[in-house]
Amino acid sequence: MIEIKDINKAFNGKTVLKGISSTFKEGEINLIIGGSGTGKSVLLKCMIGLIKPDQGSVLYNDRDFYNSDKETRQAIRREMGVLFQGGALFDSQTVEENVRFPLDMLTEFSASEKKERVDFCLQRVGLEAAGKRMPSEISGGMKKRVGIARAIVMNPKYLFCDEPNSGLDPLTSVKIDELIKEITEEYKITTIIITHDMNSVMEIGQNVMFLYQGDKLWEGINTDITKTTVPELNEFIFANKLLRDAAKENENK
Repeated sequence: MIEIKDINKAFNGKTVLKGISSTFKEGEINLIIGGSGTGKSVLLKCMIGLIKPDQGSVLYNDRDFYNSDKETRQAIRREMGVLFQGGALFDSQTVEENVRFPLDMLTEFSASEKKERVDFCLQRVGLEAAGKRMPSEISGGMKKRVGIARAIVMNPKYLFCDEPNSGLDPLTSVKIDELIKEITEEYKITTIIITHDMNSVMEIGQNVMFLYQGDKLWEGINTDITKTTVPELNEFIFANKLLRDAAKENENK
């Protein structure tokens, strides 16, 4: 379980996050949604330690990330898996080298142990035959799956995904969503996804937080989101519908 309490963050005098609090449960998919510039990615970075909040706390199973000693923070980091927007693969490394990278950096596994773990993760995402290929030789959807394999190679307790469907066609987006859902349920991971995709919200989002201009304006389960009376959230849902309809029209041309 992850708890965030009263997270505030400002840059150059401009407040980006305004006292955000929530609880993210083990074995569930938690979505943070909102338009561009609403603070979604900043909140994620505060949670994984890339940006320190100006105020507030982030607790991993009651361990306060920002008020712990170095050893505790390192232990928490080893329990995290992160899927960055775009995949963030190393162009000069093969698929299997990309997946193995966290094991090389953070473990003392033997070469055979690393190979066994990498092979398992690539098989789990359906890329067992792509290990020797370079990122330039695979599709965008495959790159996202490589990113997922790398994110789970350390057998994480917490999985963070930043816009996992960005740049993907609707069918591939659905497949990525299904894969994240399967992995979350199978390994009882606490999963947090940053997204603006309402299809992801309705299909896999068990718990949803809506941010608007740094404020948390709505939080609840995905089946209740269409019943909201929050005008900013209704506008966000409507804009998403227009984008999805336009994408479908382009596909049918």
